[in-house]
Amino acid sequence: MKFAAIGIDHRHIFGMAANLMAEGAEFAGWWTEGEPEPLEGFVKRFPDVPRVDHWQALLDDPSIDLIVISCIPRDRAAHAIAAMAAGKDVMTDKPGCTTMAQLDAIMAMQAKTGRIWSVDFSERFEVPAVTRAAELVAQGAIGRVVQTVGLGPHRLNRATRPDWFFDRAAYGGILTDIASHQIDQFLFFTGAKDAQITLASVANIAHPDDPGLQDFGEIALSAPEGRGYIRVDWFTPDALPTWGDGRLTILGTEGYIELRKYVDVGGRPGTDHLVLVNGDRCEMIDASDAGLPYFARIIADIRDRTETAMPQEHAFTVMRLALQAQAMAEGCA
Repeated sequence: MKFAAIGIDHRHIFGMAANLMAEGAEFAGWWTEGEPEPLEGFVKRFPDVPRVDHWQALLDDPSIDLIVISCIPRDRAAHAIAAMAAGKDVMTDKPGCTTMAQLDAIMAMQAKTGRIWSVDFSERFEVPAVTRAAELVAQGAIGRVVQTVGLGPHRLNRATRPDWFFDRAAYGGILTDIASHQIDQFLFFTGAKDAQITLASVANIAHPDDPGLQDFGEIALSAPEGRGYIRVDWFTPDALPTWGDGRLTILGTEGYIELRKYVDVGGRPGTDHLVLVNGDRCEMIDASDAGLPYFARIIADIRDRTETAMPQEHAFTVMRLALQAQAMAEGCA
């Protein structure tokens, strides 16, 4: 399977490309506009992959199966639609789109072409601890899931951020952007096909010089299968040794799981710390070896025209709920 990248404006492109290559996919080429901040590191990481002069050359190459997209969020939908129209499957960075009109257009093109439009929700698909949690939930380790609490704190790194990062129209708002991760996890772990948004708020609390930035957001979700609460922010302090203390708590009828995905402030080294508590177990598990099955599965889906990596409707529903929450929070719903 060959893939190509359109846009490297967000550093998520590193994980998307590297994980596909780890599963045997060939990185055939890439295009980006100008010289975004990740460019230098990207070229060092993938020195043998050619850059093309125009993205259309990648769509015209019949040997390329998958287009990976990590350009400025407002531009992702247009590139995904063009890729599907050219007969390519798509893996896009989150958010997959920034407006409801864009989502409608993506859905229409996907229905017309039958191509795959997948969003790499990296806080699930690139975190081994989530893989292990999914296995434990499937085994019944905590009974039926009744609630998730997803926390997505991030470090601002103001000096290194591009101008588009502070443009609400360019990044789509904090709930459209970051909270789409946690909506994905809520639907996945509860098994809900849809949800009602019962609370949505955004704010710029501490950055008045950047009026387009939303540095805090929260969502509450309700579905017949369970409840969810989400908090996302740009307040990670400098002393934390990573970009954010991302956590997920999964409450079940017979126990709970807590994921400390990227760091354990209690002192345990490494990442992917999983806490499991149920009727006969109370332990911290090192889940760093659990693997990342999404990437092998999407390669198989491209070959077999299946939906093992992520159901197509799930991707649409996550982005619709994120956009609805953003509109509700901004008083536009």
